Amino acid sequence: MSQSSLEDLLYLMSRLRDPEAGCPWDLEQDFTTIAPYTLEETCEVLDAIANEDFDNLREELGDLLFQVVFHSKMAEEEGYFDFHQVAAGLVEKMVRRHPHVFPAGTLTSRKSAEDDTTSEQVVESWQAIKQKEKLAKGEKASESVMPSKLPAALPSLTRAFKLQKAAAKVGFDWPEMEPVFDKIHEEMEEIREAVTENQGNDRVSEEVGDLLFACVNLARHLSVDPDMSLRKASDKFEKRFRSMEVRAAEEGYEFQQLSLDEMEAYWQKGKVS
Repeated sequence: MSQSSLEDLLYLMSRLRDPEAGCPWDLEQDFTTIAPYTLEETCEVLDAIANEDFDNLREELGDLLFQVVFHSKMAEEEGYFDFHQVAAGLVEKMVRRHPHVFPAGTLTSRKSAEDDTTSEQVVESWQAIKQKEKLAKGEKASESVMPSKLPAALPSLTRAFKLQKAAAKVGFDWPEMEPVFDKIHEEMEEIREAVTENQGNDRVSEEVGDLLFACVNLARHLSVDPDMSLRKASDKFEKRFRSMEVRAAEEGYEFQQLSLDEMEAYWQKGKVS
């Protein structure tokens, strides 16, 4: 985005929020009412990435950027901060947290050609710098390796992934894959036992959670993003299911009236089409 495009966007937002000549809907909004749209736009960005729909991704990133501008404008109206402060704070933080790229702590400084910092070292440095930032703000440094302040809206699979990754950093992890497979089988058997022994829905729910947590662990060991992987699986299921309904209708059948075996036959046809 050019400087003029960014200024146009900020001007657009100011027009929409103009008390006298702005948009009635935009003027009625506040942080709370806009927050669900921010979450929705974030999910649409993730969906475009999962589908590798890069034309749509460009548009969705624009929608997400608009959310940042919207929140910044409302904050400016309340005297909290404005968009330029948001951007300046982000640049300052990124420069500070990348000393291997900006060794002098300025945007114009450059690392030496001999610098061979690895990505693992970058992560360690990032965490150390974050701890220093907390101390500088007067916050108590965390004694736990667990990440703090994980957003409540964070997908459960992603939260589990982050917690497991943090524990693995201090060695609380299986070094090989086989015990992970064993753990998944163990959790499946515990679900079976809870169901067959009628141990109650709370116990079954707990065991299902343990199984999902173990599956996330397997994904982590395989370097697979569990949330994105499940998104793709859900999209695939939806596409195949819809194709089953269409195929059945084309052949003169009402899908809901088919037997399970007949539905399965359509499912298998959908897999090869």
